[in-house]
Amino acid sequence: MIRIPRLAHIGVFLLLFCAAFPFFGWPAGLWVLFAIPVAVAVWIERTRTTVSESGIDARSMFSSRHIDWSEVKGLRIPKRGYLQLHLADDSDVRLPAVGYDRLADLVAASGGRIPDPFIGPEDADAADGSDTDETAAEASAATAEASAAPETDAVATETDAVATESESAQPENPKP
Repeated sequence: MIRIPRLAHIGVFLLLFCAAFPFFGWPAGLWVLFAIPVAVAVWIERTRTTVSESGIDARSMFSSRHIDWSEVKGLRIPKRGYLQLHLADDSDVRLPAVGYDRLADLVAASGGRIPDPFIGPEDADAADGSDTDETAAEASAATAEASAAPETDAVATETDAVATESESAQPENPKP
């Protein structure tokens, strides 16, 4: 279960404290200000995404939806806000309380149904232990070493030449 951290209730306490000052000034009219911290506390407690074997349950303040794994086509990572599931019918569903920082928790909870976007195809093959492209990798590594060696020597030779020129260009300081 991925939910908004309980530490957010500290913010609710601060809202309650801020609503108290106007209330003390006019209790008969401003008692409704206490509805704001109550609504935020309910939002914190209700908003969550639950990942199970049968699918994903997305629950927000006013709605709840169950999504089967067969409906999930992919995952969208927006620049801001919560992550979104891309479904087979080309619609998107927001995953409440699952931001970019909680993506690793979602991938782990899905049991491999949602692939880890931080692992590239090459890394996934290496993790699986496939050795199909081992000879191609060795050949490209050998080519890279062969091409890198002369460039390194040329750079070192140019650096030595520049250092020699700069030393000879400095005037000698006569001793008094």
